Amino acid sequence: MPHEQITLYTAKVCPYAQRTEIALAEVGAPFKRYEIDLGNKPEWYAPKVNPASKVPAIAYGGPDVSPENASPESIKLAESLILVEFIGDLYPSSGIVPVDPVLRAQARFFIEVVSTKFSPNFMKFVSGNPEGTHAALLAGVDAIQDILPDGVKYAVNDQYTIADIALAPFWARLNVLVQKGIGAYKDEERKKFLKGLEDPKYAKFNAYIQRLLARQSFKSTFHEDVVAEIFTSKFGLAK
Repeated sequence: MPHEQITLYTAKVCPYAQRTEIALAEVGAPFKRYEIDLGNKPEWYAPKVNPASKVPAIAYGGPDVSPENASPESIKLAESLILVEFIGDLYPSSGIVPVDPVLRAQARFFIEVVSTKFSPNFMKFVSGNPEGTHAALLAGVDAIQDILPDGVKYAVNDQYTIADIALAPFWARLNVLVQKGIGAYKDEERKKFLKGLEDPKYAKFNAYIQRLLARQSFKSTFHEDVVAEIFTSKFGLAK
């Protein structure tokens, strides 16, 4: 069954936006992509697309117009996790939103752990917040590993889902930044974090991450050079 047209407003640097791009790649949905310069957002973006002036956002349906002239007849949607589920609901055969209610609840619980235990510490670490220590980052890793099931490929089972999409963009950015020493944190903290990840107790987590970053939908939507350049300009290098 054909779907209404989709226009995605996104930014290569943004992990939230990449979540939506991964979902669209997973389901194979046709869409228009419009890059928003987060440092110089178009004046039309907030009034025409997303009043919060954030990415990602989607204009769904309505007449076929250019992204700059989003029609009032299209439905405007925003917030990455909402958009990822919306895309999965449009394409249920993709499996990214589990049909089974138990698996769906488990996927949402995994996302809650990522959102409360890992993502905030990632931003604190990169920005040099005193609370963003290597120990706090590893505590987030512990929280995720604790709920990873044994003997399966992804967060809830062997099917790639919204849970995996929620984590991959954030971990990928953290990995690039700590490998390159980009961020306002102390270099000693970076080294302690990388050393900590080498502990054999994180074998299950590290194997899971390797599978996430090898996924074609992730690789085709991740722009490492852009991420490195923009984070360097914002936070500099570790000292």
